[in-house]
Amino acid sequence: MARGLNKVMLIGRIGQDPELRYTQDNTPVATLSVATNSPIKRGDAWEEETEWHRVVAWRRLAEVASEYMNKGTLVYVEGRIKTRSWEDRDGNKRWTTEIIARDIQILSGRGERAEGVESAPPEPPMEEEPPF
Repeated sequence: MARGLNKVMLIGRIGQDPELRYTQDNTPVATLSVATNSPIKRGDAWEEETEWHRVVAWRRLAEVASEYMNKGTLVYVEGRIKTRSWEDRDGNKRWTTEIIARDIQILSGRGERAEGVESAPPEPPMEEEPPF
């Protein structure tokens, strides 16, 4: 039987400080918002297009992310894509696609920001946070 491959590798900047939470059994989980930029041609001009990625880190990786990473930190993220669904308080079905991190490496110093990071468009707010 052939095996599939679900692997993601990103290099981008964290858009806001990681959010550390704990599950009911006290397992650490952190969510990070990572922005990647790609050049795109619109007419005769090249522009930067920003894509936002929701990254979820578990256990010790979550604690390290919360302790050593903050908004603007350049990171390498390796993991897998996972899409899940849930029902919101009003009974509407919601979906989210996340990257479940297997490894995160810091590529810049804490708080070190590249020129122009502040001009990246803000991440669109989620209508409702998915349950853990």
